[in-house]
Amino acid sequence: MAGTSETNGRLWGAQARDWADIQEGQFAAAYHAVLAHAGVRQGTRHMDAGCGAGMAASLSASLGAQVSGIDAAEGMLAIARERTPSGDFRQGDLEALPFDDDAFDLVTGFNAFQFASDPAKALREAGRVTRPGGMVVVTTWGDPVGMDAATLIMAMRPMLPPAPPGSPGPFALSDVTALRAFAEKAGLAPVTVFDVDSPWYYRDEATALRGFGAAGIATLAKERVGEAAFDTAISAALAPFRQADGSMRLGAKARCLVATPK
Repeated sequence: MAGTSETNGRLWGAQARDWADIQEGQFAAAYHAVLAHAGVRQGTRHMDAGCGAGMAASLSASLGAQVSGIDAAEGMLAIARERTPSGDFRQGDLEALPFDDDAFDLVTGFNAFQFASDPAKALREAGRVTRPGGMVVVTTWGDPVGMDAATLIMAMRPMLPPAPPGSPGPFALSDVTALRAFAEKAGLAPVTVFDVDSPWYYRDEATALRGFGAAGIATLAKERVGEAAFDTAISAALAPFRQADGSMRLGAKARCLVATPK
């Protein structure tokens, strides 16, 4: 789904606190891996595009980075500011970043660029604000084949409005060739691609429904079919992953592309 900042802000801000408390951390392993790969340290200038509730930025700040972030949802940004008062968090569009050229050593986008109305333009903007020799990291879904978490995404698909012809699916950038081509189209030079295992855990089904249901695309699905129908479908998809103690454990993988401005 692509949309304007206004549309994405409404959808992703609807359950911002549930996102921050439950779902955002499901990919924490990817945040840690990217920050380690980038060598984030004291003084690193880091901007997170589509920063959400600011978990990645908070982790980066704990390593000494000077952090900034942009997101469509003011509800998310309010939490990001709570977590990192020293950060510079702004509301806006990924296609028109409100930052100077060459302003950052590191720009990250964790499952972010595909939500811009023009993903390639958004990634070009990421390159523009990255200094020469700096790093842009695009993190997306790993290969969905055999991935437990992909089951939930597929279960949600029938509840969403029909996508416009030619629209990329949620796993379009999971293919390494497509991911590298995406970076090259935006004027970046791909350096490497690596995967990170980031299993999802929920203490019970109710928590899983709150967390997964806090994503903007889940809000869109609930608006279309109703919350009860959404919960019924996702509960069925979760059933194979229920543990003896009632918790839910699902395998998930992130794919990270590291690139530099040309």
